[in-house]
Amino acid sequence: MRLTRFTDNALRALMFIGLHDEAPSRITDIARRMGMSEDHTAKVIARLAELGFVETIRGRSGGVRLGRPAEAINIGEVVRATEDNLTLVECFDPSSNRCPIAPACALAPALDEALNAFLGVLDGYTLAQLTARPQALQRLLIA
Repeated sequence: MRLTRFTDNALRALMFIGLHDEAPSRITDIARRMGMSEDHTAKVIARLAELGFVETIRGRSGGVRLGRPAEAINIGEVVRATEDNLTLVECFDPSSNRCPIAPACALAPALDEALNAFLGVLDGYTLAQLTARPQALQRLLIA
């Protein structure tokens, strides 16, 4: 399983914002500190705002802040919402399945179980947990 760059950047942006939630974060700061382009960061933030994970504040002292408490932002939920396709193999999508052994194949159920386990582990984490420690993370991101 490989997450898209979009999802990776969404998670990293949320971590940055979560560490700075006492004041709105600027897209330029998120992009610079997290090694992302500003254009891509803006797209990520726009999607996170659509999903309610963050809220944007216009104006001179505006920026981005969490749309709900960090404890209420579930990492599995973020991954499901930002990944465009969790179809691991062709046969997971009945509209494009051309696999000749699909009706008798035991691989698809095993892969489905693995995907559900992966997402289940992520469901056990919140943004608050990812930003609570370590102090080294905070030293790298707070500037």
